[in-house]
Amino acid sequence: MKEHVHGARTEQVMLTAGTVWAALAVQIGMLLAFRYAKKRVYHVVTMIAVILFDIGMPVYLYLNKDWYRRLIEEGEIASFLIWIHLMMLVLMYALYVLQIKTALRLLRSDNSVRVDHRTQGRVVLWVRGLVILSGALLVE
Repeated sequence: MKEHVHGARTEQVMLTAGTVWAALAVQIGMLLAFRYAKKRVYHVVTMIAVILFDIGMPVYLYLNKDWYRRLIEEGEIASFLIWIHLMMLVLMYALYVLQIKTALRLLRSDNSVRVDHRTQGRVVLWVRGLVILSGALLVE
């Protein structure tokens, strides 16, 4: 973590680093939900919480981070890593949509999508890990 002369600036960096730790903690919860998928209530509740966390994180960062300065004033909008991170986020959200569709079918006892749901789950774990990694690399 970089230290800055201005107190507010240091606090902002600490908030960002905290978000990375929070995302890692949620990733552990997601791994456990994947591992214990047969415990349906635990799996469903945990996955809903993970998805809500992942939807809320960009809102939180938007409200608490000086994104305009960094992306526009400092020109990081053209950064390859920013675009990789954004593409990974979009992919993760698209996978969540597919996961929710297959999950709803599974909850209606349509087992024909079970293999698809599990495969998508593995991909979500990897993509979400890459989102966390790329986000951690973007921490100032």
